[in-house]
Amino acid sequence: MKFTLLTLVLLPVLAGIPAMAQPPQGAPAGRGAPPAVEIDKTAPTEDFKPSSLNQPGKQYPEVNSQRRVRTQLRAPNAQTVLIDMGGVRYPMTKGENGVWTGVTNAQDEGFHYYQLNVDGVSIPDPGSQIFYGSSRWGGAVEVPAHDQDFYALKNVPHGQLREVHYFSKVANATLQSYVYTPPDYEKGAKRYPVL
Repeated sequence: MKFTLLTLVLLPVLAGIPAMAQPPQGAPAGRGAPPAVEIDKTAPTEDFKPSSLNQPGKQYPEVNSQRRVRTQLRAPNAQTVLIDMGGVRYPMTKGENGVWTGVTNAQDEGFHYYQLNVDGVSIPDPGSQIFYGSSRWGGAVEVPAHDQDFYALKNVPHGQLREVHYFSKVANATLQSYVYTPPDYEKGAKRYPVL
């Protein structure tokens, strides 16, 4: 009796809910697949330079002024080789010498993980240093920033950053602080403000 009464009371309330829980007609449920990325098939500008993250002495991968990445892989028996970067798979072309070459679309400035996919198997690019990210080991490439000179290390006087440990009576514990001192701090008698 209680169950029947509860059902009769809830039935009018629940009548409008199924329409709210269903996706609109024609729309896929969930987030859906991301839109397909069109692969740039135009010839890249031929001003490629090796990535700063390459294995010592390796030319590939390399980056050009358009921020496109090019790499090569010697795999004479492979049927297909792809560059897998940023969720996009770029086809590579096999040369007569068994070396595959591929170029990506323009990438954002900064660090990018990527893999090479050889006949369905993902491998790190042997020309790149190896990094761990996205729960796997892979190659990486650095697309230089337009303002990279601002951040570059320069041959100018540098200060020192020191880690200082001290006992605090207020906290009744040993604490640590970081102190930056400007160049030639130890040699001079000049007083500096403390932040």
